[in-house]
Amino acid sequence: MWYRHWHDGNVNGERRDRAFASILKQASATADDTARALDMSGATGTDALIGVIWRHTEAPAIAYDASRREFTATAARSARYDQEVVLPGGGSVQVTRCFVVIYTHSPDQAWTSRVSERDDDVCRPGTAIGGLVRLARTRVSSMSAEDLTRAGVQKALDPTGRLRSYDVKSAVRRADTVTVSILLSSPDTTVGQCYRFTRHAPGGAGQGSAPALPVSSC
Repeated sequence: MWYRHWHDGNVNGERRDRAFASILKQASATADDTARALDMSGATGTDALIGVIWRHTEAPAIAYDASRREFTATAARSARYDQEVVLPGGGSVQVTRCFVVIYTHSPDQAWTSRVSERDDDVCRPGTAIGGLVRLARTRVSSMSAEDLTRAGVQKALDPTGRLRSYDVKSAVRRADTVTVSILLSSPDTTVGQCYRFTRHAPGGAGQGSAPALPVSSC
């Protein structure tokens, strides 16, 4: 029994280390791919560049520092490995690491990326915002067209008026499309991220998807 416990511990440790290494490799590869995509996009506007970063990284929180001309994307990355145990209860285990990636662009130079690992606490606000985005997409998708107003969306997201997570800034209708801008805040209010939700709403009580993109401001 002692030997099996020692053996399983070694095996699990090696598998965990490989999972962590895989996460770091994936994060670095994604950062490099995103930098190349920024170069190829030809985009210059802040929101357009944030869109490129989000489409390649799906980082829920992306900030822009105009003074340094850099974007910071914060996201947790996960991997799974099979854990060896003597007693029942083993199986697949998920491990997570938190990464901050800074994308910088100088005149006449290509985009560069710098990846750094941080404590899990750094990623928790962004992870919470990612959950808020998914909930908002579900709510906005299911709303009737006539309710897609600033007040209507705010009520759908915060029926009691007591939450600080959602602050609907605007709901603009153009032809059959409504664009809703929402400031999403983490539970501890340390991180806020504006998202723009686009919903096709030709009228009536029909439902429709509501794709979301992070933007620099609401």
